[in-house]
Amino acid sequence: MLSVAVLSALLPAVPSAALAQASTTYYVDSRAGDDAAAGTSATTPWKSLDKVNAAELKPGDSVSFKRGSAFTGGLTLTASGTAARPIVIKAYGSGALPKISGTEADCVVVKGNHWRISGLRASGCRWSGFELDGDSNELSGVQADRNIAGVFVTPSGSRNTIRDSVLTDNNRMSVNDSGGDNDSGAFGVLLNGDDNVVTGNTITGSYAKSEDYGTDGAAVEIFNGDRNRVTHNISRNNETFTELGAQKGKTATGNIFAFNVVTSSRSRGSFLITRGPRHVVGPVKGTVAVHNSVNLPARDTIGWSCHDGCAPSILRLRNNVIVVGGESGWEDGAGADEAGSVYKGRTARFKLGPKSVMADPKFVSRTDLRLRPGSPALGRGVTLTPAWYGGKAFAKDVNGKPLSKPDAGAYQS
Repeated sequence: MLSVAVLSALLPAVPSAALAQASTTYYVDSRAGDDAAAGTSATTPWKSLDKVNAAELKPGDSVSFKRGSAFTGGLTLTASGTAARPIVIKAYGSGALPKISGTEADCVVVKGNHWRISGLRASGCRWSGFELDGDSNELSGVQADRNIAGVFVTPSGSRNTIRDSVLTDNNRMSVNDSGGDNDSGAFGVLLNGDDNVVTGNTITGSYAKSEDYGTDGAAVEIFNGDRNRVTHNISRNNETFTELGAQKGKTATGNIFAFNVVTSSRSRGSFLITRGPRHVVGPVKGTVAVHNSVNLPARDTIGWSCHDGCAPSILRLRNNVIVVGGESGWEDGAGADEAGSVYKGRTARFKLGPKSVMADPKFVSRTDLRLRPGSPALGRGVTLTPAWYGGKAFAKDVNGKPLSKPDAGAYQS
């Protein structure tokens, strides 16, 4: 009989690096699964979210949810991947996206780092469809609807990306009482963290009745969040595109809004609301809005509002096209509009910057904000450098077309 030592010598060595790189794919099917099964193939899937929550997932692992599945409860992801080997959540099979719902829990909560999540729908959840508590996570191609917030990035959430997703009718309020100035809710995305990216999404129907304001809601709201980039999104029929604020002792500084397309058929709405140092949730410093296209034709609308101490240190606008049926812009200081924009509205209370004009930009239609020949926005934009942005500059418009001689607005000719 050969000794253990001799047998070990005869067996081929398995490099430790290969062992470290081993990963597992797990499968989950709410209809045909069994939590007692191995879960490691489409023929032996798990059944429940509880089974996934209890799994000891490692960098490089993935969990595939069967399309057509429906789950009630919460998916809580506590493990962490790495930049090179993220943990992946995705869908498999055919049919509707796997859906997670239930008013007793937040549907998908990501507490770990380096997750890549796609192909899930979170609907009718207690508060948010997707909650990002960790760092360097990505939501891609997800759907969220009928929540208070479609996606909520918490104060601890940073360097996360929400892209190419559909956030629809997140139209419930978390606070809605008479008196005071505290109603809150109906968010497509709520950012309380820093250095996050929201890009390429379609956000619709974020508005709800409010005791304090009549109606309330936002496609993307930033509160106590710094250096977030909100770019290349399509916004339709939301109460406002964005509103910014910060608690006393907190900041919401250096946030950028670029190449977003904002339309609405609702009777009221706005593009951007921010405030200076005299406001209870101000000052909000260093907000940049550039190359956005906005059309809000109703009378009770405003393009942008910068109040309670507005100044260029609070808000900087360049190369936008903003058309409203109400007030195109409002400031109680001077200098927010820096250059290269086209505005149209019944009234305006701000000073135009160089190369900015009041004129009809000649959109193709109310909802198609591309520019027709002869538009005063063609070639009106000014070139923007990385230094002006305070970081990386944007190279392409909302459709991926390069910026050559820049037009104002989100679409380049």
